[in-house]
Amino acid sequence: LIGPNGAGKTTMFNLLTGGLEPDSGTVRFQGENIEECRPESIVAEGIGRTFQTPRIFMGMPVRENLAFAARAQSGESAFNAVFRGGHVSQEEEQLQKEVDETLSFLDLEDLAENYARGLSGGQRKLLELGRVLMLDPDLILLDEPVAGVNPVLAEDLLDRLHALNKEGRTLLLIEHDMEIIMNNCDQIVVLHNGQVLATGPPEEIRDNEAVLEAYLGGEIA
Repeated sequence: LIGPNGAGKTTMFNLLTGGLEPDSGTVRFQGENIEECRPESIVAEGIGRTFQTPRIFMGMPVRENLAFAARAQSGESAFNAVFRGGHVSQEEEQLQKEVDETLSFLDLEDLAENYARGLSGGQRKLLELGRVLMLDPDLILLDEPVAGVNPVLAEDLLDRLHALNKEGRTLLLIEHDMEIIMNNCDQIVVLHNGQVLATGPPEEIRDNEAVLEAYLGGEIA
């Protein structure tokens, strides 16, 4: 999802995830209308998102950040904690296994016990992606996932996004780096003044005169 500044890209993400209610029209996901659903209900439907600035708990270790992001756990109930301790223990064991798998996938095992405030910008973006993965979403919305990330870690993050896509997850990216968009996306949607200006594969978008004009007449690399 690309477009000049102010085109409506982040607004689109907010509409898809319940942060904003549309003035008109519908938002459908897997055949269901979700425009009136609360954000937590949309997450339960299978949509997760990241933000331009990662929203993580700086005062928590990496491991706890991931565990905290998991869907509702029975141990959060005082009744279950007291009267269903065995079930809660089994659930916690499974949760920690999922956390370990996510740490391994993101190559953050060595930082598992480190506080999030000590991570680099790129590592924080990886951690936020991990928090989204703990929700097991079908659709992941990524708002500038590699902005401000050093090139080596950016390539590492992109490799993981490709791996998630191969697993069957759908990814929708907002990104201003045209080289990244052109080399990593199958389909591109161009927004301009809140309207869809063009849709198509990279080779079509690159040569689209209306898209070039929207970008002030510049060429798209």
